[in-house]
Amino acid sequence: MSNKVAVVTGAGRGLGLAIADDLAARGVRVVLAGRSSEHLESAAAGITAAGGTAVAVPTDVTDADSVTHLFATANEAFGRVDVLVNNAGITTQVNVVDLDETEWDRVFDTNVRGMFLCTRAAGRLFAEARSGRVVNVASVFGLLGRPGFSAYCASKGAVINFTRSVASEWSRFGAQVNAVAPGYISTDINAAMRADEALMARVLQRIPARRMGEPAELANVVGYLALDAPDFLTGQTVVLDGGESSV
Repeated sequence: MSNKVAVVTGAGRGLGLAIADDLAARGVRVVLAGRSSEHLESAAAGITAAGGTAVAVPTDVTDADSVTHLFATANEAFGRVDVLVNNAGITTQVNVVDLDETEWDRVFDTNVRGMFLCTRAAGRLFAEARSGRVVNVASVFGLLGRPGFSAYCASKGAVINFTRSVASEWSRFGAQVNAVAPGYISTDINAAMRADEALMARVLQRIPARRMGEPAELANVVGYLALDAPDFLTGQTVVLDGGESSV
């Protein structure tokens, strides 16, 4: 069992909650960050009831002061931060000719600026500790082009290259930075799509595994990168997409 401390953004629901639950089950003390206090408190209560340790910190990852508060609170509560999981993210589906600047900026503010602010804050602690791990949640859409998702695809491509760059910087003080690129994973966010049989058939036709992934599968990969992967593994993106990006 681990006794490490992890900050997980976007932890109130969906993939972030699955990741936080998995880390807590491994003995990691988890700091849950997200916009919704209600979702965060519910997530923290669930982890505590299962025997884990969690602290909920409402956070806007696009705001530098809010991110500073997040890491100060984590450090005050546990005296250290060992792991950062940058999971907070949003998407939009608009053809590029109809995509306005506000919507483009909204996607990049959360998916890229938020990741940068949290990574910078964690890195300052990691440099002092001479250790630490970051796992960035990218997407298979950062590797593939999809019509209507130009902002999302571009932002997740930025996540992947940011991961490579920061990994090369931080190797000098013993910290690792990797990413995961999930394909379609079953969560409450895509429940409406999964309920549409015709739409689901079209989606599954693109996936050689002919199914969506489960949140626990992604959480398991994140847990490995955060805790068990060798130090020599850094700057990489692990794709978990049922083979979608291979065809």
